[in-house]
Amino acid sequence: MAFLLLIGTRKGLFTATSDDRRTWRVSEPHRLDTEDYANMSGVYAIGIDPHTRRILVGAESSHFGPSVWHSNDLGETWHEPETAPIAFPDDVDAAFTRVWQFAFGAEPGTVYAGVEPTALFRSTDGGLTYELNRPLWDHPHHADWFPGAGGAAVHTVLPGTVRADSTDPHSMTIAMSTGGVYRTTDDGASWEPANKGISADFLPDPYPEYGQCVHKVVTDADGVFFTQNHHGVYRSADPAQGWTSIAEGLPSDFGFTLVAHPHVPGDVWNFPVVSQMVHLPPDNRLRVLRTRDSGATWKAHEEGLPTGPYYGIVLRDASCTDGARVPGFYFGTRSGDVFVTTDDTGTWTPVAEHLPDVLCVRAVEV
Repeated sequence: MAFLLLIGTRKGLFTATSDDRRTWRVSEPHRLDTEDYANMSGVYAIGIDPHTRRILVGAESSHFGPSVWHSNDLGETWHEPETAPIAFPDDVDAAFTRVWQFAFGAEPGTVYAGVEPTALFRSTDGGLTYELNRPLWDHPHHADWFPGAGGAAVHTVLPGTVRADSTDPHSMTIAMSTGGVYRTTDDGASWEPANKGISADFLPDPYPEYGQCVHKVVTDADGVFFTQNHHGVYRSADPAQGWTSIAEGLPSDFGFTLVAHPHVPGDVWNFPVVSQMVHLPPDNRLRVLRTRDSGATWKAHEEGLPTGPYYGIVLRDASCTDGARVPGFYFGTRSGDVFVTTDDTGTWTPVAEHLPDVLCVRAVEV
């Protein structure tokens, strides 16, 4: 089988292909539009539809602004709808800035887009057109969802689940900076915060009902939730009941992203950063920390990574897995380097070096 890795950077979209996940062929920046208005623009979100393999790219055009491009042939050709696919209604005093996250529902054609400013949009035609979720936008807490350093955005969208012991197509968990974790069990008609136990040490009340700067939420193979907070790493089987800290053993509890093993429960990877003020790897070493016991212990997983001083960090959507039977795990850094490891090798291998800042990565077996 072959593998396709899509790499979103501050200066366009790159792809890499491999037959063995050790040797990679890396493209030049893709021309999303023939006029090149989007060729050198930031790509903040990539989605690969599990039903159709359609690729969605949330990018910016220096001329026309943000939009969503799509490819139906694994990146060979790209298309943009004639009218803006994502836009706020005329009665909403807001302007669409960018997509931060794509997620896909169980029903074919259903796509969710978490965007900046803090909002959730839904598509029922495979990502060609989108409609705003008004209950979230009109939520009474919305006025208090202020921007973090990266902006005010819904950056985590987990359709179908709000707790580990069940799935339901009418349920969803989202997270935002700042604002925290929210959940719906009625197909987005109402939303409730689920942040008990997550700290917000930058607020007068360090454990508020909402207002946390949650950076990323993932679920493991058993549906258990793991989150990287603005200082704090947590686990929960049911976020409505609360979160438990699992940061002990990490070199820092600050960071932006996590990635979970697609088949093994309790197996999660963490990419630590010094602090909110110092966005560098701890000790200036590029390290990945891995737990195989749901956060009870952590172990550095760094064979094959640079051994000298390193200053690039991993952003919130710049890690992923390809979901294969023997899965590959990928991450890219702000220094423009991308790495992969697989369960059967345990050693990191370079995919690409010296790209522009890596903002997001997505991988698929093709």
